Amino acid sequence: MIRFLAVAGLLALCGISHAQSLQSLAHQAPDGAIIAYQLTDGTVMVQGNNANDFWKLTPDINGSYRNGAWTQLASLPSGYDPYANASAVLADGRVLILGGEYNYWNFVLTRLGYIYNPTTNTWTRLKPPSNMYYIGDSPSVVLPDGRFLIGDKVNKHMAVLDPATLTWTVVSSTGKSDFNAEEGWTLMPDGTILTADVKHAPHSEKYLPWLGEWISAGSTIVDLHTPHVGQPIPYGKNNLYYPPGEIGPSILRPDGTVFYTGATPTGASSGHTAIYHPGASPQDPGTWTVGPDFPTNEDAGDSFAALLPNGHVLVEAESGNSYEFDGANLTAGPYAPGCYMVLPTGEVLVGGYAVYTSSGGPSSAWAPVITNAPTAVTRGNTYQIFGQQFNGLSQAASFGDEFQTATNYPLVRITNVASGHVFYARTHDHSTMGVATGTATVYTYFDVPAGMETGASKLEVVANGIPSAAVNITVN
Repeated sequence: MIRFLAVAGLLALCGISHAQSLQSLAHQAPDGAIIAYQLTDGTVMVQGNNANDFWKLTPDINGSYRNGAWTQLASLPSGYDPYANASAVLADGRVLILGGEYNYWNFVLTRLGYIYNPTTNTWTRLKPPSNMYYIGDSPSVVLPDGRFLIGDKVNKHMAVLDPATLTWTVVSSTGKSDFNAEEGWTLMPDGTILTADVKHAPHSEKYLPWLGEWISAGSTIVDLHTPHVGQPIPYGKNNLYYPPGEIGPSILRPDGTVFYTGATPTGASSGHTAIYHPGASPQDPGTWTVGPDFPTNEDAGDSFAALLPNGHVLVEAESGNSYEFDGANLTAGPYAPGCYMVLPTGEVLVGGYAVYTSSGGPSSAWAPVITNAPTAVTRGNTYQIFGQQFNGLSQAASFGDEFQTATNYPLVRITNVASGHVFYARTHDHSTMGVATGTATVYTYFDVPAGMETGASKLEVVANGIPSAAVNITVN
């Protein structure tokens, strides 16, 4: 089971170092925020605490999310109030929500699901995979080719969705060591998927989608999970779920390593961390080294994490305290409970009440690069733009298992030169949803807002809060 997040509207700022800041939003989310999604038009979609209501945060005319405004979006249809579900922003800009450990706050491992279309503000029912009857809080990931891969919580079953046709295909999970419950899946630059087992901790595995096969990635060395204590949980008709415990989030960093955080294992006084170093090929299991422990009585079991533009990992401890991992050390930050998501400004949206800012900026080598863009655009029209690293170097967000909020897709930001006003052009149909694509040429399409200001402007592609160098365009 996962813990429920009760986020107060107060900010406890004691303990902040000079390098960090946590600032309240000028307008708080009307119903709080269980989880946040970065929409491809620059707005942010959050699920309210009632679970079926959704709200949109729009930055102000100067591009500030801190001073942005909230508007209500369409609610989920009656009968589906999910908590702890699988989710993704797809390459066409739609938002997919599937399953849920809870529905109407009852433990049911629901298989209900819907897709939200931001352009029409409507929800469409999503049929579940044929091989999954109790999806619950399942691990999932968008593959580089744009398909959505999900694993059944209570067994080893897997299926992949074609977003264009909304058809599911059952895929092989040959070699899987244990069931998928409580695992988090991290997309790697080579297209493999890395996971640290929970039931079979400290074992780890990699999935090779093109083979439909799991291979061992070795031992995480330290135990990253806390075993479940208590009785099995009934669900469905005469079924019992034996929770394997909890684990923390994992984040792929710009140097290619993956930082894994843990819950407090049996006999320990705090959670451990571990660092995965990929091998030379997809079939290479890679190696693990031990990371720093959390302070006494702190851990990150079932918590949020986000990749900061400076390459550090921002982790929320179960206590609500935040920590930054810089590649060697964990540094304590402010009390910042709630969901974490990197904004196009490089700030991290914390719940629906604050933004977190850290010191330092990204290396220029991490930024998207524009190689071919229009020099003039007309309001209301659609254009194609080419370049490199449009998807960033990481999914940049993790929770541990459910609550997938990856932001590895390009946004297009246009700033009017005369006024300084900021506009986002909705992107869609990206050529890839991979990460760290290097020098490969990639592209996306963008729709110039019909109501934006005309004249000389600067255009940037933004990925995970890191902008490209701006190019000059004229908006007609």
